[in-house]
Amino acid sequence: MNRHLMRFSVVAALAAGMAFAQALPKAVARQRIAQALNLTDAQKQQAKQNRQALMAARAEALAKFYNTLTPEQRAKADLMAQQVRRMIKQRIQQRLSQASNG
Repeated sequence: MNRHLMRFSVVAALAAGMAFAQALPKAVARQRIAQALNLTDAQKQQAKQNRQALMAARAEALAKFYNTLTPEQRAKADLMAQQVRRMIKQRIQQRLSQASNG
């Protein structure tokens, strides 16, 4: 059970990291779409719930995929996840720096 939880958390971190890497532009786009369509609060809430359900389903699918990997493949996937997290951190720092300078 503990191994499964660890695997799931690694895969979920990958999925969340990739989503967060593009979160700012997507958030702005969603806000503009909601404004252009004049969505109600209920419609905005439903869209938010749908996005959350999609992210959960994606994380679950990635966890199932992770379980099919060999120990060597899992080790490589874990390293890749670390690299993705570093890249995301760098992009966030760059964007924050650009925002404060511009």
